[in-house]
Amino acid sequence: MKVHVDEDRCCGAGSCVLRAPEVFDQRDEDGIVVLLDAAPPADRHAAVREAADVCPASAIEVRGDA
Repeated sequence: MKVHVDEDRCCGAGSCVLRAPEVFDQRDEDGIVVLLDAAPPADRHAAVREAADVCPASAIEVRGDA
């Protein structure tokens, strides 16, 4: 799995951080998403996919399974 975030689309809702805090964080100054792990391990894939699904700005793209 490869994860990509579009910081320009991010609205700072923080849903991704709540679902997968090991993979996503937010900048303190504006709440914009920070990608901590662009290739998370398999045990985090479900949480990352859920984070992408609930992102209100569709700022998270997930590619592949491994």
